[in-house]
Amino acid sequence: MAIDKVREYFKQFGIEDRILEFPVSSATVELAAVAVGTKPERIAKSMSFMLEDGPIVVVMAGDARVDNRKFKDTFHKKAKMLTFEEAENLVGHAPGGVCSFAVNDGVKCYLDESLRRFTTVFPACGSSNSAIELTCEELEKYSCPPASWVDVCKLPEAEG
Repeated sequence: MAIDKVREYFKQFGIEDRILEFPVSSATVELAAVAVGTKPERIAKSMSFMLEDGPIVVVMAGDARVDNRKFKDTFHKKAKMLTFEEAENLVGHAPGGVCSFAVNDGVKCYLDESLRRFTTVFPACGSSNSAIELTCEELEKYSCPPASWVDVCKLPEAEG
């Protein structure tokens, strides 16, 4: 199970006990926010895409959306999300639990700038009922291979 893979990966950093597991689903931003007890935008959602040289994971704020122009300018390819089966097979985590930890070899991870406005965020840990609270510095440190920062998302328009 992917959460066990993440837990084992976190052991090298001594943070495996920080994983939160819930009796309810945290598979969507909204469900994760309720399970954690935070605002949806602080959920670090991870989306998986296919590029020419293989799959990538982009971690972004819960209220962020991929900006197609920024994505294409950064990765030189149109954003094409992996299917459920592709994500599970290629990344190593099924949707609802996709994260930037303990991914399959060859998967590149990116962190979107939309996360930097928060002191801490809550990414999943490989299952649809888990999360961990991390600072952006910790998220960068623990993501594999190490993660790079990108700006490929847009935030919702502020309501007047």
